[in-house]
Amino acid sequence: MPTARKKTYDAWALPLLALLFVAAIMASNSLLRSIRWDLTENRLYTMSQGTRNILGGLQEPINLYFFFSSDATREIPAVRNYANRVRELLEEFAANSKGKINLRVIDPVPFSEEEEMATEFGLTPVPIGTSGENIYFGLAGTNMVDDASTIAFFHPDKENFLEYDLAKLVYSLDHPERPVIGVLSSLPMQRDFDPATQQIRQAWVIADQAEQLFQLRTLSAKLTQVDEDIDLLLLVHPKNLPEQTLYAIDQFVMRGGRALIFVDPFAESEVPAVDQENLMASRAGSQSSNLGPLFSAWGIRYNPGQVIADEQLALSVTMGPGRPSIRHLAFLGFGPEQFNRSDIITAKLDLVNVATAGIFELEGHSTLTMIPLIQTSSRAMPVTTDRFTYMPDPSALRNGFEPTGQIYTVAARLTGPLASAFPDGPPSTDTGTVGHLKASITDATIILVADTDLLTDRFWVQVQSFLDQRLATAFANNGDLLVNALDNLSGSSDLISIRGRAGYTRPFTRVEDLRREAEARLQAKEQELEQQLKATEDSLARLQSQRLDQNTVLLSDEQSVELHKFLDEKVRIQKELRQVRLELDREIDHLGSRLKFINIGLIPLALTLALVLWIALAGKRRRKPKTQ
Repeated sequence: MPTARKKTYDAWALPLLALLFVAAIMASNSLLRSIRWDLTENRLYTMSQGTRNILGGLQEPINLYFFFSSDATREIPAVRNYANRVRELLEEFAANSKGKINLRVIDPVPFSEEEEMATEFGLTPVPIGTSGENIYFGLAGTNMVDDASTIAFFHPDKENFLEYDLAKLVYSLDHPERPVIGVLSSLPMQRDFDPATQQIRQAWVIADQAEQLFQLRTLSAKLTQVDEDIDLLLLVHPKNLPEQTLYAIDQFVMRGGRALIFVDPFAESEVPAVDQENLMASRAGSQSSNLGPLFSAWGIRYNPGQVIADEQLALSVTMGPGRPSIRHLAFLGFGPEQFNRSDIITAKLDLVNVATAGIFELEGHSTLTMIPLIQTSSRAMPVTTDRFTYMPDPSALRNGFEPTGQIYTVAARLTGPLASAFPDGPPSTDTGTVGHLKASITDATIILVADTDLLTDRFWVQVQSFLDQRLATAFANNGDLLVNALDNLSGSSDLISIRGRAGYTRPFTRVEDLRREAEARLQAKEQELEQQLKATEDSLARLQSQRLDQNTVLLSDEQSVELHKFLDEKVRIQKELRQVRLELDREIDHLGSRLKFINIGLIPLALTLALVLWIALAGKRRRKPKTQ
């Protein structure tokens, strides 16, 4: 190649490469927009298959309005970073909806039409930051019939369930009808006529709450078939059910129906405490409930004659006027450490109170997978139910109580294939069932809770009457447990399959380790100083007591020497404490500098060198003469 042409080529090569680079970026933004490559450790930007199925199956267009006060949060990077995470996930929803989701991102500045729009949807501003300025950070959605659903505020502490919350909102707009819950209960949960008092019996507060969100349909204990339009079975304290009813429940589950089952080894609420004669008669019999044939066939181990006691979670109960409270080992208050934080049902619960609850385990032959939702502490022990029949003093439970060190499951989610408890078909020809199933057509989803007393008002809510209205004030999350379970199970199988995932924020674990190590050293130094201070004070007191004169104000020569020695040592130790803090800050700064150099300098430099090397090798190959 002539020298002049080579110089011209070299002069134009770099601008042409730059132009081609810009053109490639613009083309990729438009042509490759739908291509995603998730390189994050926890696959943050990869939606679950359940979410994809919900988005791909949308029947009608849905409008989503993401309200975020962008201008008002310029000085709050944590909120802005999480808002970017929410917006990007919403954009992924829209991109995978086949055009059915219309997303609008709105900044509702004060006194604007956008702020009025947010208010009409029911979103309320939240004061945040040092200035106390109100911001909007929520989502509203509408469908074709003007049904609306909202997420009032995206709390960062619910980040693990962000995908579930968004998918639930979209699913509820696509299926606006209220789910139908079939309720089979031997306890008086719902509003009914009480033949004993000849009056209308008020529903439990927990049933009133469920009635507002779902269609509750009371089922007979002698049912032969579960209606096709029932989305979920709610079984509360099922006792002595006939075979035809057990068969109907079994076939409902085999068809893919979900079930929320509350059983109890000893139901405190079964008999009204005001009727002492009936109370004693009942406790002479059985207050337990069970689905024995179904549990046995499904591989669920549950002993209706066994109650779990836990000295760490025991609640205090009042024995009467003027008597001190006693910790009841079988009345338990489950706190945050006992809940499964990875399951949407129990993720945000703080307290659930139960009484004389049972235990669930899986048999060795079970085909189910058990995911514990609520568990005891390690200070627990099973006791027999006969100890509660005539127990005037709960302190008697401590007799012979020895914690096993084992953690027991009181509530659980069960999933997996199931075999019917009636492999030979219906128990009689009167069931009316068509098409007997020997096995489940899809993986079953069942939630079990080994207590029914938690549903009663006295364990979680205070009720007062005001102007013929009942005012309920909750002091525990028992109601939330039921509503969360009904809400989760009544959705589609795709929605149920969405689990909590890892958070967006990544803690600096190395920095935290450095801080913990430094704090341990600081604490050791401080303890050393306190010990030397105490030793010096003891020495001064000893010298003072040995003095023959009565002058307690002036120090002796020995005391002065001892005091100066302590003061010198105190200065030395404080200097060492400052040095430890200084070394900690210096080490963190060095770590930050190394990370900045790697991310900002080293990686781009390595990529640039690799590109230059590739260009040089390519040019060398082009200039190499071809052999004949």
